[in-house]
Amino acid sequence: MHSKEKRAYRTEVLITQIRNRALNLYQTRQMLCTEAVVVSLNRGLGGGLTEAQAVAMSAPFCTAMGESGCLCGALSGAVMASGLFLAKGQPFRHRGVIRESARQLHDAFKASNGSTCCRTLSKNVKHDQKAHFRHCTRLTAEAAELAARLILKKRPELANNANKEFLHKKQFDVGGLLLRLAHYFSH
Repeated sequence: MHSKEKRAYRTEVLITQIRNRALNLYQTRQMLCTEAVVVSLNRGLGGGLTEAQAVAMSAPFCTAMGESGCLCGALSGAVMASGLFLAKGQPFRHRGVIRESARQLHDAFKASNGSTCCRTLSKNVKHDQKAHFRHCTRLTAEAAELAARLILKKRPELANNANKEFLHKKQFDVGGLLLRLAHYFSH
């Protein structure tokens, strides 16, 4: 395998790890959609926010902007995280790139799912709590993957600093519940 092929393979592995970490954070109910996407990307790629900052900034977008039914929270998280990384510490200089990336994420998500509106995305599963949860779990993982792919395409050097320890963690439902309770009572 040539070095370019090895780099592409490592990038795909990293994207899968970010996807799986977001899925695990959501699936174990430690975080909601937006939070899981932002935290996975921030911690996985070294975005510089504390976990508390990442959750604070993303929490209002969970469950379709505070249960308004509008924009999918997972997509919101993908857009937020892409802005964090594509700004390169100079958001005023890179606003055009950030906006274009947001449009690309929007369009890719919509092409894959038919909509970006939470109400529309969940209309067929809203009366079945388990099906709704599985559906949102899939959307959370997909949004994290789309954002990771876009970010690493534009900033491949971020792969060198990936937090493999964080990305390899996998909690189970009971462990996730205990961590969620610990977060709740410690902050």
